[in-house]
Amino acid sequence: MPSDTHLDAARDLARSEQESVRAKLDAYDEFVARVQDLPVESRSPGQRAAALPAGGAHASGASAGPESACASVRAAFRDTVRPYSVEDLDDDEPLLETIRSELSESIAVALAPTTDAGFTSSLRDAIVAATDSRRAEARAMQAGLADEFDQLAAASTALDPILTWLVDADETPLTDLGFEDLRARHATLDDHRRRCRRLLTDRQAFLDESAKHAGRAGMRHRTLVRYLYADLPVAFPVLSAGVHVEALCADAQRAVRDNLIRRT
Repeated sequence: MPSDTHLDAARDLARSEQESVRAKLDAYDEFVARVQDLPVESRSPGQRAAALPAGGAHASGASAGPESACASVRAAFRDTVRPYSVEDLDDDEPLLETIRSELSESIAVALAPTTDAGFTSSLRDAIVAATDSRRAEARAMQAGLADEFDQLAAASTALDPILTWLVDADETPLTDLGFEDLRARHATLDDHRRRCRRLLTDRQAFLDESAKHAGRAGMRHRTLVRYLYADLPVAFPVLSAGVHVEALCADAQRAVRDNLIRRT
């Protein structure tokens, strides 16, 4: 009987995403550390430093000017966060566009080589605050993935024994069973179907909730699941598995019931 529930593939995808989120959090941490190590500017508004070559070379030491510090921020972002923001590393999305999508348009404008802005403490604090916000989102995602792992484990715990029982039971033809054995098998299948329906009800309730970390609400679990399992042939593998196993039990129960009727 067909027994592929896609739960193993779902678990692999969830684990891969969890590793990606963990790496992105590490990248955020490194980016913020590099930003906080840069000297800030205290020049008066309107004072302009000498322009740097396009892209900005990484400058170090106390003599680094305000524009070289902004270039260093861009370089730090490129080296740390950007690989986890652009899905395809061969993508030609401009660096400042990636900064805009990750941190904000105002920060991207302030960091642009053509902008008459220095690396002030206000700009540094804005960059750190924006990064902290993205870190909170990533941690909420991490919490949602941990919850999803628990859900996948619960689904396997509920469904795997039923599938094993069905395979074992299928080895004995119904014609070899007596009336009482048929009644017992019918009752067992009834219990299996109830467990499947309970799993489906619990899963639906879970999908309507939101992932949270430290009291901060993240994306709804339904949205996370749609994103996480986009490459699977089924959009909701736990629901699909529950329906699949319940249908197998229903088919087996109908066959048992037909045999019971013929023997009355």
